[in-house]
Amino acid sequence: MMRHLKIYQAITWGTFGCLGLMMTGCSTHSSQKETSRPNIIFIMSDDHATNAISAYGSRLAEVAPTPHIDRLAKEGILLNNCFSTNSICTPSRASILTGQYSHVNGVRTLKDDLDPSKIHLAHLMQDAGYQTAMIGKWHLHTEPQGFDYWQVLPEQGLYFNPMFKVRGLDDASDFKQRDTKVYEGYVSDVITDLSLDWLNKQDKNQPFMLMMHHKAPHALWEYHPKYEHLFDDVEIPEPATLFEDKGHRSEATRQHENNLLRLGKRMSGQMKVSSVHDYKEWPTGKLEVDGLSEKELISATYQKYLKDYLRVIASVDESVGRILNYLDENDLAENTIVIYTSDQGMFLGEHQYLDKRWMFEESIKMPFLIRYPKGLSSNQEVNALISNVDIAPTLLDLATMDTPDWMQGRSFKEVLEGEIPQDWQKAIYYRYWMHRDMTPAHYGIRTKDYKLIFYYALNLDTKSFGHPDSKPAWELYDLRKDPLEMNNVYAHPEYKDVIAELKHQLDDLKVANGDDDNKYPQLLELRQLVN
Repeated sequence: MMRHLKIYQAITWGTFGCLGLMMTGCSTHSSQKETSRPNIIFIMSDDHATNAISAYGSRLAEVAPTPHIDRLAKEGILLNNCFSTNSICTPSRASILTGQYSHVNGVRTLKDDLDPSKIHLAHLMQDAGYQTAMIGKWHLHTEPQGFDYWQVLPEQGLYFNPMFKVRGLDDASDFKQRDTKVYEGYVSDVITDLSLDWLNKQDKNQPFMLMMHHKAPHALWEYHPKYEHLFDDVEIPEPATLFEDKGHRSEATRQHENNLLRLGKRMSGQMKVSSVHDYKEWPTGKLEVDGLSEKELISATYQKYLKDYLRVIASVDESVGRILNYLDENDLAENTIVIYTSDQGMFLGEHQYLDKRWMFEESIKMPFLIRYPKGLSSNQEVNALISNVDIAPTLLDLATMDTPDWMQGRSFKEVLEGEIPQDWQKAIYYRYWMHRDMTPAHYGIRTKDYKLIFYYALNLDTKSFGHPDSKPAWELYDLRKDPLEMNNVYAHPEYKDVIAELKHQLDDLKVANGDDDNKYPQLLELRQLVN
């Protein structure tokens, strides 16, 4: 078992040595300084749950190992408590780049664009002499900025013979209408090939930052044909919460139908696609269910879903192995930071859910593994509370750069080095802005011991729609006694003082992060009415 680092909590931000937000060549760096800086390879998948990485030791670890991703844990550091502050693809990607919460960077929902004039991590790296590239899934709707080179999938992209928008191929003003280039093959392989090709062409006297973003394992879960028979004779272990009795839940979450049952009906042809209730990309017509009870249908759907999902991940793990082998073969491993993460977590049948969005652990927890042989210890685990707004400041810090004061996150480099900052953050602030049938809008606070969630269930000024029967309510989970979140204790009298303190902390975080909701009087009034 990995050794654990003792980590405590804080709330301070770094400062930036350059004035303003303009990129103006804030500092100069000698060639020696540039070459001494670490290279960075930031590998991010879409919807990869920690439970589907064997280094995290979940119920799937033995049946679906991920040896190449696990290598990063063995040779580096694994974070156990890294969280997305808005568990949906586009907003999380914007927070990772900008170091800002969704309400500050302007990307709150799937439909929001990242402002192409907004300065972010890639610009700062580029200004410091880094060669920068973005390859794979971008999903921020506007032309990638701050990258010397980019090839990105249009929106979600395709698993087979994927199309890419390529820098310089078409400079039409409307990025969404740009021409594309088609590559034959499987998307995870193509992204890896393009990444290795770019690495081979870089100036060895300058550091590089490659952001390599996989489409996988996002739905439709179309796996490479070579993995078709993987898990044929395997029974995938079911989560303890698969048949959870939701009687403990509040009115805000009880009425939302479970995703796995709906998926089973979809995949067996018993239910048509509904734009209100379902994702159009969920698969259909692939499950034989004659004679199955509802419970048996859920179990059969779970097996089909998990096997397809894990087969897709097999290609991602293979890709990580190719990158690590390349670094070894080219004597780059020692001074290259390699990070593996996902834009958020993913439900793998827990609470009978798939997808993400909810503030439950499986959804908001991001895998995060980092290896840097020259600068960090190996075979360590970190239990500090980290969020996706902290990632950009940390990469800047590891590259010996300051954090600009407009970033809201804080570098956790000291945490990775085993230091104990006395002021490390004691809580994570989360807000899911979209209000949809499957998940009501909500915000909350996650501390080491507790999780408090307010489902306000309002469509504010976002491009969303909501469930007609959504009701506002609070939920509280005692993570010490109930790590699987199967017992909402908000109404239990013994938690009265805990709730009061958590609400106080939550309000402080909202104010500190500039999200006090003063522009939403309806929400403020609702907050006063719902106790």
